[in-house]
Amino acid sequence: MEFRIARHTNNLNPIIDFYTHVLGLTILGNFDNHDNYDGVFLGKEGLDWHLEFTSSDEQAQHQFDEDDILVLYPKSQQEYDAIKTNIKQNNITILKGKNPYWNKYGLMVKDPDGYNVVISNLKIS
Repeated sequence: MEFRIARHTNNLNPIIDFYTHVLGLTILGNFDNHDNYDGVFLGKEGLDWHLEFTSSDEQAQHQFDEDDILVLYPKSQQEYDAIKTNIKQNNITILKGKNPYWNKYGLMVKDPDGYNVVISNLKIS
């Protein structure tokens, strides 16, 4: 089984920049004007998951709360440290999560849509 999370955005280019240049994901594919939607697939090569972000003439109306979180698990200390450095270099604020678990085991930031993203240090080998 493959896994995809799809989300509509009003900020496609800032989303692409955030997830690739800050969090280190790769553009796996994209599309333009597919039934009036543009989109991008972001993830890591060889894995069975990816994120899809779309935009169109219709504005996104996000309604998530503090406990709605996308959690990413870097596989190495080097990958975790690189993301941490990118966050700092891009002046992205590290947030305190509502759930203290994520404050202990990761860094929480907001993406350009205001969605919480945790970079967890739990699975580092």
